[in-house]
Amino acid sequence: MDDLSAWTHDWPVGWASIGVTDAASTLGAGPDPDEPFRIASISKTMVGLAALVAIEEDAIALDEAAGPEGSTVRHLLAHASGLGFDSDRQVSPVGRRRVYSNAGIERFCDHIARRTGLSFEEYLHAAVFEPLGMASSELRGSPAHAVHSTITDLLSYARELLAPSLVSTDTLNMATRPHFPDLAGMLPGMTSFDPNPFGLTFEIRGHKHPHWTAPSNSSATFGHFGGSGSFLWVDPEVQLAAVSIADERFGDWSLDVWPAASERILEAYSGRR
Repeated sequence: MDDLSAWTHDWPVGWASIGVTDAASTLGAGPDPDEPFRIASISKTMVGLAALVAIEEDAIALDEAAGPEGSTVRHLLAHASGLGFDSDRQVSPVGRRRVYSNAGIERFCDHIARRTGLSFEEYLHAAVFEPLGMASSELRGSPAHAVHSTITDLLSYARELLAPSLVSTDTLNMATRPHFPDLAGMLPGMTSFDPNPFGLTFEIRGHKHPHWTAPSNSSATFGHFGGSGSFLWVDPEVQLAAVSIADERFGDWSLDVWPAASERILEAYSGRR
């Protein structure tokens, strides 16, 4: 495994770490890979994976009613329910616009808790953290943004997204393709895109520009960045995934260094498999 400690030395943050993996094993990692940090909105994708487990267990169905009137599980997970960013107020008709919504993710988590009889924290641990050996990962608040994790655990999670063992490949592929693909909307912290493709909690790169991934990442790349200064992307075309955690909140610095770091990862590792 390569030591990537030097890869983040010029980032304008106090501390950062990075990791790269393929479907089989970690290829490289930066300093302190077992140091836990809040991963902010990367948490949403873990909600998404838990949702897929629940779908395969027949605990829920994608097109059953959930959220505001006319909304379904699919709408909530794809940020298409029209719920506002951090409130239950509906700011757009269902299915009309991609309105990125912490509240929508929280409503889904309440729904799955009712269906399973477990708190969402219990379900997330049993469905995702425990089977993937993510012993240092913990939900400490809203499922939309309050998971704390480590580079080591995120790399285990990323490998699952490259080669799923908890759900079928077909189910994961369904979740990481665009749902309601024509919807336009804001990507918080960046700009509006038309269209703004999302899967079921997973942001999809598509043809967005500018973007927090590398220009050379494929349009099929999916993942999420976190407002805490974290990112996770999976590029299925080159079968690589990358993760990062930092102690500085997302900002202009992120869009300066993350695409360059991702480009470097693709150059260094896409030919090694």
